Amino acid sequence: MSNPSKPPTPFSRAIGQSRFIVLLAVISVLLVAIALFLLGVLQALSGIWDAVQAVASGHFAATSLTIQFLEIVSTMLKAVVFYIIGVGLYSLFIAPLNLTVSLGVETLNDLEDKIVSVVIVILAVTFLEHFVHWDEPLQTLEFGAALALVVGSLVFFQRYSHQAKEAQQDRAPAVTARARQQLFEEDTEQQSIPVDPSQEGESSS
Repeated sequence: MSNPSKPPTPFSRAIGQSRFIVLLAVISVLLVAIALFLLGVLQALSGIWDAVQAVASGHFAATSLTIQFLEIVSTMLKAVVFYIIGVGLYSLFIAPLNLTVSLGVETLNDLEDKIVSVVIVILAVTFLEHFVHWDEPLQTLEFGAALALVVGSLVFFQRYSHQAKEAQQDRAPAVTARARQQLFEEDTEQQSIPVDPSQEGESSS
Protein backbone atom coordinates (compact mmCIF):
# COMPACT_ATOMS: atom_id res chain seq x y z
CA MET A 1 0.00 0.00 0.00
CA SER A 2 1.04 3.60 -0.39
CA ASN A 3 0.35 6.83 1.38
CA PRO A 4 -2.88 8.64 0.54
CA SER A 5 -2.23 10.83 -2.44
CA LYS A 6 -1.46 14.40 -1.50
CA PRO A 7 -1.87 17.35 -3.83
CA PRO A 8 1.47 18.49 -5.19
CA THR A 9 2.96 21.56 -3.63
CA PRO A 10 3.00 24.67 -5.85
CA PHE A 11 6.77 24.72 -5.88
CA SER A 12 7.09 21.09 -6.97
CA ARG A 13 4.56 21.79 -9.71
CA ALA A 14 6.63 24.76 -10.91
CA ILE A 15 9.85 22.76 -10.80
CA GLY A 16 8.24 19.96 -12.79
CA GLN A 17 6.88 22.33 -15.41
CA SER A 18 10.28 24.01 -15.73
CA ARG A 19 11.37 21.05 -17.86
CA PHE A 20 9.64 22.71 -20.81
CA ILE A 21 12.49 25.22 -20.94
CA VAL A 22 14.41 22.40 -22.61
CA LEU A 23 12.28 23.13 -25.68
CA LEU A 24 14.55 26.13 -26.33
CA ALA A 25 17.53 23.80 -26.57
CA VAL A 26 15.56 21.27 -28.63
CA ILE A 27 14.48 23.86 -31.20
CA SER A 28 17.95 25.40 -31.40
CA VAL A 29 19.70 22.06 -31.83
CA LEU A 30 17.22 20.83 -34.44
CA LEU A 31 17.66 24.06 -36.41
CA VAL A 32 21.42 23.49 -36.37
CA ALA A 33 20.83 19.92 -37.56
CA ILE A 34 18.64 21.13 -40.42
CA ALA A 35 21.26 23.71 -41.40
CA LEU A 36 23.98 21.06 -41.42
CA PHE A 37 21.84 18.67 -43.46
CA LEU A 38 21.22 21.41 -46.02
CA LEU A 39 24.92 22.26 -46.05
CA GLY A 40 25.70 18.60 -46.62
CA VAL A 41 23.27 18.46 -49.52
CA LEU A 42 24.87 21.52 -51.12
CA GLN A 43 28.32 20.01 -50.61
CA ALA A 44 27.13 16.76 -52.18
CA LEU A 45 25.70 18.53 -55.22
CA SER A 46 28.91 20.53 -55.59
CA GLY A 47 31.01 17.39 -55.27
CA ILE A 48 28.95 15.52 -57.84
CA TRP A 49 29.24 18.46 -60.24
CA ASP A 50 33.01 18.58 -59.74
CA ALA A 51 33.20 14.83 -60.36
CA VAL A 52 31.22 15.15 -63.59
CA GLN A 53 33.46 17.98 -64.76
CA ALA A 54 36.59 15.99 -63.88
CA VAL A 55 35.39 12.97 -65.86
CA ALA A 56 34.36 15.15 -68.79
CA SER A 57 37.77 16.82 -68.90
CA GLY A 58 39.62 13.53 -68.57
CA HIS A 59 41.06 14.16 -65.09
CA PHE A 60 40.73 10.94 -63.14
CA ALA A 61 42.85 11.84 -60.10
CA ALA A 62 40.45 10.97 -57.29
CA THR A 63 42.35 12.29 -54.27
CA SER A 64 40.78 15.75 -54.11
CA LEU A 65 37.31 14.39 -54.86
CA THR A 66 37.71 11.70 -52.21
CA ILE A 67 38.60 14.32 -49.61
CA GLN A 68 35.65 16.42 -50.73
CA PHE A 69 33.25 13.49 -50.38
CA LEU A 70 34.69 12.61 -46.97
CA GLU A 71 33.97 16.17 -45.86
CA ILE A 72 30.36 15.60 -46.94
CA VAL A 73 30.19 12.47 -44.79
CA SER A 74 31.65 14.41 -41.86
CA THR A 75 29.08 17.18 -42.26
CA MET A 76 26.20 14.70 -42.39
CA LEU A 77 27.45 12.89 -39.30
CA LYS A 78 27.65 16.18 -37.43
CA ALA A 79 24.06 16.86 -38.46
CA VAL A 80 23.08 13.44 -37.13
CA VAL A 81 24.72 14.26 -33.79
CA PHE A 82 22.67 17.43 -33.40
CA TYR A 83 19.52 15.64 -34.54
CA ILE A 84 19.98 12.85 -31.98
CA ILE A 85 20.59 15.43 -29.26
CA GLY A 86 17.44 17.34 -30.22
CA VAL A 87 15.04 14.40 -30.35
CA GLY A 88 16.74 12.79 -27.36
CA LEU A 89 16.28 15.85 -25.16
CA TYR A 90 12.66 16.15 -26.28
CA SER A 91 11.97 12.52 -25.46
CA LEU A 92 13.70 12.71 -22.08
CA PHE A 93 12.21 15.97 -20.84
CA ILE A 94 9.02 16.69 -22.80
CA ALA A 95 7.34 13.50 -24.03
CA PRO A 96 8.65 10.01 -24.84
CA LEU A 97 8.94 9.24 -28.55
CA ASN A 98 8.87 5.89 -30.31
CA LEU A 99 11.67 7.22 -32.51
CA THR A 100 14.10 7.51 -29.62
CA VAL A 101 13.08 4.11 -28.24
CA SER A 102 13.78 2.54 -31.64
CA LEU A 103 17.16 4.29 -31.62
CA GLY A 104 17.88 2.94 -28.15
CA VAL A 105 17.75 6.33 -26.42
CA GLU A 106 15.64 5.99 -23.28
CA THR A 107 17.91 7.56 -20.68
CA LEU A 108 20.51 10.30 -20.51
CA ASN A 109 23.20 7.62 -20.49
CA ASP A 110 21.79 6.24 -23.75
CA LEU A 111 21.90 9.70 -25.31
CA GLU A 112 25.50 10.22 -24.24
CA ASP A 113 26.41 6.79 -25.60
CA LYS A 114 24.88 7.48 -29.03
CA ILE A 115 26.57 10.87 -29.27
CA VAL A 116 29.95 9.43 -28.33
CA SER A 117 29.54 6.66 -30.91
CA VAL A 118 28.88 9.14 -33.72
CA VAL A 119 31.72 11.39 -32.53
CA ILE A 120 34.11 8.43 -32.76
CA VAL A 121 33.01 7.84 -36.36
CA ILE A 122 33.49 11.55 -37.14
CA LEU A 123 37.02 11.40 -35.73
CA ALA A 124 37.74 8.34 -37.86
CA VAL A 125 36.48 10.11 -40.98
CA THR A 126 38.56 13.17 -40.10
CA PHE A 127 41.69 11.04 -39.83
CA LEU A 128 40.83 9.34 -43.12
CA GLU A 129 40.74 12.77 -44.78
CA HIS A 130 44.25 13.52 -43.53
CA PHE A 131 45.44 10.04 -44.47
CA VAL A 132 44.17 10.35 -48.04
CA HIS A 133 45.75 13.78 -48.38
CA TRP A 134 49.12 12.54 -47.00
CA ASP A 135 51.09 15.76 -47.48
CA GLU A 136 53.02 15.58 -44.22
CA PRO A 137 53.46 11.94 -43.15
CA LEU A 138 54.91 12.82 -39.73
CA GLN A 139 52.12 15.27 -38.95
CA THR A 140 49.57 12.72 -40.13
CA LEU A 141 50.98 10.11 -37.76
CA GLU A 142 51.02 12.60 -34.89
CA PHE A 143 47.45 13.55 -35.70
CA GLY A 144 46.48 9.87 -35.76
CA ALA A 145 48.14 9.27 -32.39
CA ALA A 146 46.26 12.21 -30.88
CA LEU A 147 42.97 10.93 -32.29
CA ALA A 148 43.72 7.45 -30.97
CA LEU A 149 44.17 8.90 -27.49
CA VAL A 150 40.87 10.77 -27.73
CA VAL A 151 39.01 7.75 -29.11
CA GLY A 152 40.45 5.57 -26.36
CA SER A 153 39.18 8.01 -23.75
CA LEU A 154 35.73 8.06 -25.36
CA VAL A 155 35.58 4.26 -25.47
CA PHE A 156 36.52 4.15 -21.77
CA PHE A 157 33.75 6.67 -21.07
CA GLN A 158 31.28 4.51 -23.01
CA ARG A 159 32.22 1.45 -20.98
CA TYR A 160 31.81 3.33 -17.71
CA SER A 161 28.47 4.71 -18.92
CA HIS A 162 27.24 1.19 -19.73
CA GLN A 163 28.20 -0.01 -16.27
CA ALA A 164 26.44 2.94 -14.63
CA LYS A 165 23.31 2.27 -16.67
CA GLU A 166 23.26 -1.41 -15.73
CA ALA A 167 23.71 -0.54 -12.07
CA GLN A 168 20.83 1.94 -12.26
CA GLN A 169 18.56 -0.60 -13.93
CA ASP A 170 19.40 -3.22 -11.32
CA ARG A 171 18.57 -0.89 -8.44
CA ALA A 172 15.01 0.19 -9.16
CA PRO A 173 13.71 -0.22 -12.71
CA ALA A 174 10.09 -0.20 -11.52
CA VAL A 175 10.57 3.11 -9.70
CA THR A 176 12.00 4.74 -12.83
CA ALA A 177 9.20 3.40 -15.02
CA ARG A 178 6.56 4.56 -12.54
CA ALA A 179 8.10 8.04 -12.32
CA ARG A 180 8.07 8.37 -16.12
CA GLN A 181 4.45 7.23 -16.23
CA GLN A 182 3.41 9.73 -13.57
CA LEU A 183 5.28 12.57 -15.25
CA PHE A 184 4.36 12.05 -18.89
CA GLU A 185 0.98 10.28 -18.73
CA GLU A 186 -0.57 11.46 -15.48
CA ASP A 187 1.01 14.94 -15.51
CA THR A 188 2.15 14.50 -11.92
CA GLU A 189 5.42 16.20 -11.01
CA GLN A 190 5.58 15.20 -7.34
CA GLN A 191 6.59 11.59 -6.82
CA SER A 192 4.52 9.41 -4.51
CA ILE A 193 6.61 7.56 -1.93
CA PRO A 194 5.44 3.96 -1.37
CA VAL A 195 5.14 2.67 2.18
CA ASP A 196 6.79 -0.57 3.23
CA PRO A 197 3.92 -2.98 4.09
CA SER A 198 5.86 -4.43 7.03
CA GLN A 199 6.35 -1.00 8.56
CA GLU A 200 2.71 -0.14 7.96
CA GLY A 201 1.64 -3.29 9.82
CA GLU A 202 3.89 -2.47 12.76
CA SER A 203 2.54 1.07 13.03
CA SER A 204 -1.09 -0.11 12.96
CA SER A 205 -0.45 -2.67 15.69
